[in-house]
Amino acid sequence: MQPANHNVIQQGGTPIRLWTQGVPVDEKAHDQLIKASKMPFIYKWLSVMPDVHVGIGATIGSVIPTKEAIIPSAVGVDIGCGMMAVQTTLNANDLPDNLHGLRCELEKAIPHGRSKSRGRGSNRDKGAWSKPTDTVLDGWKTLTDDFNLLCEKHPRLKNTNNLNHLGTLGTGNHFVEICLDEHQQVWIMLHSGSRGVGNAIGRYFIELAREDMRKWFINLPDKDLAYFPEGTQHFDDYWFAVGWAQRFAFKNREIMMENAIKALREVINKPFDAKVKAVNCHHNYVAKEEHYGEEVFVTRKGAVRAKVGEYGIIPGSMGAKSFIVRGKGNEESFCSCSHGAGRVLSRTEAKKRFTVADQIAQTEGVECRKDAEVIDEIPSAYKDIEAVMHAQRDLVEVVHTLRQVVCVKG
Repeated sequence: MQPANHNVIQQGGTPIRLWTQGVPVDEKAHDQLIKASKMPFIYKWLSVMPDVHVGIGATIGSVIPTKEAIIPSAVGVDIGCGMMAVQTTLNANDLPDNLHGLRCELEKAIPHGRSKSRGRGSNRDKGAWSKPTDTVLDGWKTLTDDFNLLCEKHPRLKNTNNLNHLGTLGTGNHFVEICLDEHQQVWIMLHSGSRGVGNAIGRYFIELAREDMRKWFINLPDKDLAYFPEGTQHFDDYWFAVGWAQRFAFKNREIMMENAIKALREVINKPFDAKVKAVNCHHNYVAKEEHYGEEVFVTRKGAVRAKVGEYGIIPGSMGAKSFIVRGKGNEESFCSCSHGAGRVLSRTEAKKRFTVADQIAQTEGVECRKDAEVIDEIPSAYKDIEAVMHAQRDLVEVVHTLRQVVCVKG
């Protein structure tokens, strides 16, 4: 018997299961899901999370299980993007009354954003290390050997912003936050991925997949659904590369978290334990998993793994709640849940529709940027996080509810 809170549709391909009751799904995302469902190697069905919205190649908020093939654009170019959160022993009363200094300390500790200036000597990525720290160099040592192997086969990947981006935030919806839970305990939460090198790996292999499709005269419902069949050289190379980028992303978040904790210690003199609880999870990645007795590749594009008892993080937008969750192991979703609220407006549309005054009003009580450059991240550009959580109530249970008091955006 079908659970009450998810729907099943089928229009010429494998079934699509949608945990979207009570949240909007735009027509373009719906069409994109239909195209993906027609790929011949989809295993059983696609699972769609309530934060679903249109993406490149594959829909963001989708779980794509496949047999003997991987679609690189379904993983995307922000390979290994995900979340990390730690609970501290501090409470709200330990934070300074004015949080601006704490935001500045976080901004100083973690490179972020991109330089707007294009003048001589300043045309560089502001969100990169001018000189990597010892912590970054130590982290890079764990990644160096496999990166060199990758570059021996694919030299174009060598000249990427790899070492200088390790331990950095990036732009867009990547963030570092100081949050309070339902007991007023202080948490540090951040969102980022594999940065420039992951982007380069993603774009490079997506183009290789398109070239393979042209070479083999394979017609696709969408060119961005180009794939690598298992057993081919490009499949093996991509599997190695994407695995490396996911490790880079995981290490990137660990280094940023260490630096965020140091920033908090600079502002708060009181001794505290910084890792009472810690969660570090991807939400743009591919993994080999067993489902229904078979080994399959599961690509989660904007989705978090939620096996029984497994912890995950579902952030809301700036000014909205976020959640630390525990998985229920729902097999029909391939043990997955949403990765956030999900956009309802594009960045361009959000900037057309809202003003700085709107941004100030909607982020009241949060120490964060409130200028024209971050209007695309205004809470109204996202779905209602409460509705998103209700739609996936059979996928996860809420362990902690967080509200941000400081937010650093790229």
